[in-house]
Amino acid sequence: MLQIAWSSVYRHPLPPNHRFPMAKYELLPETLLYEGTITHANLFEPAPITSEEVIQTHDSSYWHKLTTLALTPAEERRTGFPLSAALIYRERVIAQGTIQAALYALQNGIAMNIAGGTHHAFTNKGEGFCLLNDIALGANYLLRHKLAKQILVVDLDVHQGNGTAQIFAHNPQVFTFSMHGEKNYPLQKERSSLDIALPDGTPDSVYLPLLQKKLYYLIDTVQPDFIFYQAGVDVLQSDKLGRLALSIYGCKQRDHTVLHACKSYQIPIAVSMGGGYSPRLADILEAHANTYRLAQEIFF
Repeated sequence: MLQIAWSSVYRHPLPPNHRFPMAKYELLPETLLYEGTITHANLFEPAPITSEEVIQTHDSSYWHKLTTLALTPAEERRTGFPLSAALIYRERVIAQGTIQAALYALQNGIAMNIAGGTHHAFTNKGEGFCLLNDIALGANYLLRHKLAKQILVVDLDVHQGNGTAQIFAHNPQVFTFSMHGEKNYPLQKERSSLDIALPDGTPDSVYLPLLQKKLYYLIDTVQPDFIFYQAGVDVLQSDKLGRLALSIYGCKQRDHTVLHACKSYQIPIAVSMGGGYSPRLADILEAHANTYRLAQEIFF
């Protein structure tokens, strides 16, 4: 059965007119339930991650600043969020959701988190709506408990996974693959194990064959026994922050490529939602919902 992490704290309130579309965290599970893609049995509510677990990946001094709400104004602005205890609690729940999803994926082939993909969080700082790096926390958990030996991070959000790249820059057990907009945020990029920087306006016809070629090459050469997938939908042509030109169909085919490869090679996969900033919330929801529909279709 497909297991999906979701909690009411994912809907953490933000000031009016904040550009981060929090509504999707409530509307996506409602959409999937209403159409019958999932039932309530598919959803699980994660507990907050422990401090001991956080500092296996993040610097203890940075974690102390978060938990004591001691970020400087500049550090807070860089995250994009107003700092609060409720926000830190939300981040802890999201991070644990990805860890638990990874454990479910080992059992069932795939599991998902209706949040996460917080790939701009570094060991010692947050930025770009990311404070704790859920993918890095999940990968380190699996490695530390000897539940995986070689992990591949497939990051297909339109923005480079700079935090994930920094965290694993010197860890050969985690291969970071980021396929992103060349001229998009962040301006100063880190070096992933493999970066594919795409020009503005890249369409389905260019993106999809390139992804398929690179993904299957990496599976054959890296030989991962676990994959973390950052499935941001800010690659859509309609996305106001994206600058690429994928259609909703193309985004669905992107997800199909990744999920089908994992199923074919019998590689467990944990999926985190990532970004999506199209002006029409319906476009964001449809693109995200397709990922869950494909998970059911391909794996179950």
